[in-house]
Amino acid sequence: MSETWVIILASAVLTYLTRVGGHLVLARMEHVPPRLEAALDAVPAAVLTSIVMPVFIDGDIAEKVVILLCAVFALRLSLLATVVLGTVLVALARAAGLA
Repeated sequence: MSETWVIILASAVLTYLTRVGGHLVLARMEHVPPRLEAALDAVPAAVLTSIVMPVFIDGDIAEKVVILLCAVFALRLSLLATVVLGTVLVALARAAGLA
């Protein structure tokens, strides 16, 4: 098995264990404190930011433009629609040789 597959498998197992562990901890609590709930609500935005910002800093101009467009799209569209539209736009930009 190649090193890449070992890393992918280990990442999958660790992600699963993290999710199950978090579920088990929260299931034992009678109620979730407001500060914890606020922190958990902030996780998706933090993860998305950690994925997008390196591309925005180091990416080509087409990728930067698509990220800015997606920021505008996000004001009107769902997260899923924004991600799909952004992915399609970057793919089209790359196919056209712009990125």
